[in-house]
Amino acid sequence: MALTEQTHDPLVTQSRFSPLEVDVIKDQTGWIARVPGAYWLLGILLLIMPAIASDFTLDQIFGRAFIIGMIALSLMFLAGYGGMVSLVQMTIAAFAGYMIAIFGTSAITAISLGWPWWTSIPLALVLAVLFGTAVGALAVRTEGIYTIMITLAIASAFFYFTRQNYVLFNGFSGFNGVLPPQLFGVDWRGPKALYYLTLFWATVSFLAVLYVSRAPFGLALQGVRDNPRRMAALGFSVNAHRIAAYAFAALIAAVAGILNVWQFAQISPGTAATGPVIDILVVAVIGGLKRPIGPFIGAFIYVVLKTFAIDILVSMGLDGNRFQLLIGVSFLLIVFFSPDGILGLWERWREYRTRDPLLGKSGEGAP
Repeated sequence: MALTEQTHDPLVTQSRFSPLEVDVIKDQTGWIARVPGAYWLLGILLLIMPAIASDFTLDQIFGRAFIIGMIALSLMFLAGYGGMVSLVQMTIAAFAGYMIAIFGTSAITAISLGWPWWTSIPLALVLAVLFGTAVGALAVRTEGIYTIMITLAIASAFFYFTRQNYVLFNGFSGFNGVLPPQLFGVDWRGPKALYYLTLFWATVSFLAVLYVSRAPFGLALQGVRDNPRRMAALGFSVNAHRIAAYAFAALIAAVAGILNVWQFAQISPGTAATGPVIDILVVAVIGGLKRPIGPFIGAFIYVVLKTFAIDILVSMGLDGNRFQLLIGVSFLLIVFFSPDGILGLWERWREYRTRDPLLGKSGEGAP
């Protein structure tokens, strides 16, 4: 009977594929059908966004959201899959930006070496990953609140060091005139070009985290998060997995740091100040620490609030200089009603819609 059914398959009867080859083809193409239609719609919308949005929206809203989302994604990877809340991710991004300014070209010709992009970019990424790995090797010796405090201390030390060092980091002024390379004759600081550049790397980072989280390393890392003693008893190196997670997260933050310095064409100690460092944690928590898409949702909300908060406060007759107050209140409300962020609210709403009003249980499995 099985052979009879297989002979009616169009891929078998109308081609030279064997039944085994047909099964392989279906397995390889089946993932397309499993992707919800809403995701395809979102992808198409993002691709055609430059045709319907203004340059300001592309650059200051979506471009900023993608860059901040990538840095928050690196934090989410450590916290969500590794159980390690690191406040040094913005510092790693700033470190990569400084390396691009030092090894590449900038207006500070007395310090910048002027090396070509195919040398300065890989070198900046490698040094940023080494920096993140060194921080991870130190941070994995602690747990909980102590990890937060030691990474915050490292971030603060880096901020004060860059502000006071004029030999390498040019002190308080930092570097300006840090421009992306003119590849393919494209000005990558243009709103549309920068939008597609940041969208591309945000997508790559998202897919990379999604893949790693389901790979053997990611599954082992989640096991280390849940029960490190049992994983150690099974022969896994707990510290090695945690340090490797810091290195992977540092790579994502470093790419975002390079995009960040290209967007503003400058880098200064304020980029790695305590405020931006804490903001990355706020962004990750607002979006949700359980899904890779959460940081990008939180980044979009954060950027929109930061961009339009002043106008909202002025329209309400309040002092526009207190726009951080509106951002803080929004953060408190989201965390109060959903510790899992926006995604937590969404999941609770979906569960509420499928709940049986009589049994008080989810009705998804009901006939």
